[in-house]
Amino acid sequence: MNPLTGKVSNVAEMIDTIRSTPEIMNQVTHWRTIPPKEPHYADFPTGLDPRIAEVLRQRGVSALYTHQAAAFEAATNGDHVVAVTPTASGKTMCYNLPVLNTILNDTEARALYLFPTKALAQDQVSELLEVVNILGADIKAHTYDGDTAPTVRTAIRNAGHIVVTNPDMLHSAILPHHTKWVKLFENLRYIVIDELHSYRGVFGSHVANVIRRLLRICRFYGSKPQFICASATIENPREHAERLTGCPMTLVDNNGAPTGEKHFVFYNPPVVNQQLGIRKSSVLETRKIAGSLLKNGIQTIVFARSRVRMEILLTYLQDLIKQELGPKTIRGYRGGYLPRERREIERGLRSGEIQGVVSTNALELGIDIGQLQACVLNGYPGTIASTWQQSGRAGRRQESSITFLVASSNPLDQYVIENPDFFFNKPPERALIHPENLIILVDHVKCAAYELPFEEGETFGGESLSDILEFLTDEKVLHHVRNRWYWMEQSFPAHDISLRSAAQENFIIIDISHGSRVLGEVDRFGAPTLIHEEAIYIHEGVQFQVEKLDWEEKKAYVREVSVDYFTDASLAVQLKVLHVHREEEIHGIQRQYGEVTVNAKPTIFKKLRLRTHENIGSGPIHLPEEELHTSSYWITLSEELTADMRPNDVQSALLGLSNVLVHIAPLFLMCDPQDIRVVAQVRAVHNKLPTLFFYDRYPGGVGLSERLYDVHGTLLRQAEELISRCGCLSGCPACVGPIEEVGLLGKKQALDMLRLITGGTPS
Repeated sequence: MNPLTGKVSNVAEMIDTIRSTPEIMNQVTHWRTIPPKEPHYADFPTGLDPRIAEVLRQRGVSALYTHQAAAFEAATNGDHVVAVTPTASGKTMCYNLPVLNTILNDTEARALYLFPTKALAQDQVSELLEVVNILGADIKAHTYDGDTAPTVRTAIRNAGHIVVTNPDMLHSAILPHHTKWVKLFENLRYIVIDELHSYRGVFGSHVANVIRRLLRICRFYGSKPQFICASATIENPREHAERLTGCPMTLVDNNGAPTGEKHFVFYNPPVVNQQLGIRKSSVLETRKIAGSLLKNGIQTIVFARSRVRMEILLTYLQDLIKQELGPKTIRGYRGGYLPRERREIERGLRSGEIQGVVSTNALELGIDIGQLQACVLNGYPGTIASTWQQSGRAGRRQESSITFLVASSNPLDQYVIENPDFFFNKPPERALIHPENLIILVDHVKCAAYELPFEEGETFGGESLSDILEFLTDEKVLHHVRNRWYWMEQSFPAHDISLRSAAQENFIIIDISHGSRVLGEVDRFGAPTLIHEEAIYIHEGVQFQVEKLDWEEKKAYVREVSVDYFTDASLAVQLKVLHVHREEEIHGIQRQYGEVTVNAKPTIFKKLRLRTHENIGSGPIHLPEEELHTSSYWITLSEELTADMRPNDVQSALLGLSNVLVHIAPLFLMCDPQDIRVVAQVRAVHNKLPTLFFYDRYPGGVGLSERLYDVHGTLLRQAEELISRCGCLSGCPACVGPIEEVGLLGKKQALDMLRLITGGTPS
């Protein structure tokens, strides 16, 4: 420690300081030290062009990591490859080496690189160009996205050897205009898909269909490209890659990269009311830990699960450290920020000018933000895979690093924080996609028909299209002539289809404080609860109040304010069963999976005081009801099982169970906790019996609720274990919910009902 400043001089000293601070250590439920890992090397493969080998040596690389060499060999043999290794393990070389090797030996060869975001694409192309420049070869690589100048676009189309883009651009700007890209499609040898694990849920289901369209166009031009995919660790990498691309994959997972020593600390905020099970705010505890790291000069990244929580944390930390470091040394980062702001923050982190950043999962992917030393997670990110990805943003250069997981009071956080073996010993979750979702599939069949007419008997990703083509012909979208279906509408279909959500268009936030300027965007699903009139919208730590929400035009007009509260809104949900696909009944418990309609209407919003989070007021929300047709899994209790329970007790038990299960369900799914919802009905509309519904929060569903139907028994046992082990007396936010919601007997009633469902004996 520096005797003049009283600050630590490195991460190792900071770790020692933390270990000797009782105020922190008393709340640590688990401290796992993951030892450093030595590198495992392989010689340069014999097929590697000597010119590339020389460039690698010039950059200080005298051998490849084992996974890089294995990926090169598999790609050179003509296999489709998926390389799966942790963050910062040099996955980029797994695809850059075979691609550059091929182009050096065949100047007509082309490659298409897909990254999930523009920022990542631009970041990766910089690294690629460094190698190309040292190589001195005439290999043209460039990003092709919304920011690319028109003159550059023409050059890329005509002469680009490596086109680096994102799925949205491929979907809306490249495939529909394939006649301008003849050189690329005739000579396409490789399709690279990086961050494969991020293509899941609705986004992944869309992208799988975009790839079907891409391969269809390649066949038309006579090319048969190879896929090289790279992914962070997930449970089903080969299966996921094959489902996404439709091609058999060779798996490379023998990670040879070294890692520095990593300290992973589980931190549970102190209990402030034992009887009610209320803990100190995780946001305030995150502020304390991150503030201590930043004040000691430890460059830190803080992850928050929502944009509201991210902005609140940013405000708190800027207030806390502005004397020592100045407010601009800690910045916020999330998807709604404008690209210029995000690039500026990335540069500041790399240069060390920015000491800390508070981010949503927008910085989870592999954008180069330099050598961060510590990571603080405000709440469990929702999946094991995401937690490792976020933690991996610290210690990226083989140095020691420390990660704090600060638990909130919700049941999922409490389960993970009290069960470290679940996190450290269980494989990461399965990535799920459902390309056959009818709404998504029909949209992409339209796009494919615009690109090339469909032939009689043609399939699309193995799917028979006769019914869909007939439907689109009846709707006057397609025209059927001599065993071919042609696009006949005037409109351009890809323009109206968003890959990122089921919503077709985001809401724009316009600041009217000083003229009119665009602040950012909010997706259609988030709009009713985030930007209703009188909502407080926070951007870069600055508060804005929504003056007007124009629902039809999808615009929210906001004005800068300074208030001591933020807002939180509630939804009222009604649900009806349309069709049952699968069902099973045992001992009076029926579980079913099928289609439902969900009607959701925002009702009221609460004003919560900053720092204390006490409720200081509320107001109504006047917005239209939204209807969603989706898939659901539900559990119904027979009349005999609940005959001895009063209606109020049944309601209390169901509400308590829904509070637990909505948080436990993401343990089994690689999804955002908001993607799956749970609704309890004392008398369900379709059968007049007590029922618990789980539903996908996207039109048509993307396979989440069906996966829960399959793991029904395990899901309920985990919920029972969590409630039983909770230290509260009658119910709390960490299990069935607070007593004010579920009543004095809520915990016991929920546990009794759960044991009825699982076949146990009520206590």
